[in-house]
Amino acid sequence: MEPSEHHRSPRLDAAEAAATKGLGRLQGTVLWSMWERILEVEFLDRSIALAGKAFVSFFPLVIVVAAFLPTHLRNAVLSTMTHRLGIHGDASNLVKGAFANSSQIRKATGFFGLLLTVVYASSFTTALRRMYLRVWRRPPTSMVSAYIAGAVWVAMCIGYMALVGGVRSLLGGSPLGLATFSLLALLGSAMFWAMTTWFALGKQVRLRALLPTGALTGIATLAYSVAAQWWMPQQIASNEAQFGFFGIALAFVTWLSGISVCLVVCAAIGAELTEAPGAIGRIGRMGLSDVLIDGARPTLPAPIRTNRRPILGRVEE
Repeated sequence: MEPSEHHRSPRLDAAEAAATKGLGRLQGTVLWSMWERILEVEFLDRSIALAGKAFVSFFPLVIVVAAFLPTHLRNAVLSTMTHRLGIHGDASNLVKGAFANSSQIRKATGFFGLLLTVVYASSFTTALRRMYLRVWRRPPTSMVSAYIAGAVWVAMCIGYMALVGGVRSLLGGSPLGLATFSLLALLGSAMFWAMTTWFALGKQVRLRALLPTGALTGIATLAYSVAAQWWMPQQIASNEAQFGFFGIALAFVTWLSGISVCLVVCAAIGAELTEAPGAIGRIGRMGLSDVLIDGARPTLPAPIRTNRRPILGRVEE
């Protein structure tokens, strides 16, 4: 028999009241709003979708486009890829093998094949653009401008990879060189992701307001790349022993899934910072009174939030 309401312990009532009060305070914080927005975009599902499209479209694009680049630029792109993936040894030799056959790739691809590869890669850039639009609650942009922005982003991405690889080779492996490169890589990554967000949002949000998002994404992706150097080689070796070459592909998808989680979560945090009240919001907006450019379409309303229980990337009503 359950105890009646009149026989409940005063301590139990006080504990429940304190818990309810504490939850109410937590729900009024910026951290809770960030978590709500992360759940709103279903970050796990969206991250896995981004990773899959990156693997089947963006990776092949990088390999094909690099085959048409001069040798020093191709080597710089390769250096950036292997360091960001955290691979070395036998796994690194496999990636180098894909780039080493550049002449065969050029013969097999041709100009129209290269053009089709770029068009096919638009599936990834489209998914990336939709993610940022969803996170920032922005209305969709025109498809023509989206494809143009996607092509520009692909060129910018490959140029960024070549630049990072070239700077790494130029500075060398001395302690001073590594420290200088780390600082430049962090600044470059922050600007790259700020520009990525700017293009994805159709240039409707001021670039200045996107710098915090770029900084968060840059820090998270670089930290993830450094951590990958510890576990990625073992992951590739283990998967190859179990599944053969298919296992290496699974390891790449695993890495891409992690980097995609960084992109989605940092985008959600950055978007929420621009709407936060007080000093936090002023920092997130970089002092701007309005983050949208003049004439931009208004932001879509936030979804109605009811009482719900969060479950890793989705919500249970």
